[in-house]
Amino acid sequence: MNFELSGTLILKEDVVDITASFKKREFVIEVVNERNSDWNDLIKFQLTQNNCSLLDQIETGDNIKVFFNIRGRKWEKDGKTSYFSNLEAWKIEKTAAQEAMFIPPQYEPPPYTETDIPPFQAEAGNDDLPPF
Repeated sequence: MNFELSGTLILKEDVVDITASFKKREFVIEVVNERNSDWNDLIKFQLTQNNCSLLDQIETGDNIKVFFNIRGRKWEKDGKTSYFSNLEAWKIEKTAAQEAMFIPPQYEPPPYTETDIPPFQAEAGNDDLPPF
């Protein structure tokens, strides 16, 4: 399953050789919380193998869209089993401006009260209701 998320690049790590045949690179984007900027999300992604070069032309502070998959693994050590998840980026695009996700507006009561609305008075023989 593919996902995408837009934000501002705030951290770009160097490529790390994990083994002779496996390398990875991590980066973090900040996703703005439209309701409260104190609660912005800081999302860490990883690139692996040839995809590590996707960040070469992108600078900290750039607005980007990240296309990624969610990967999960099981890890066992010393008789203990752990599980972890990674956000595996496979495509990155620069964007002109950060694309905010739609957040529905907060409910606001109407600017009038029930007493401001005149009562309904049907005309004789015309109540605007369809016949049954």
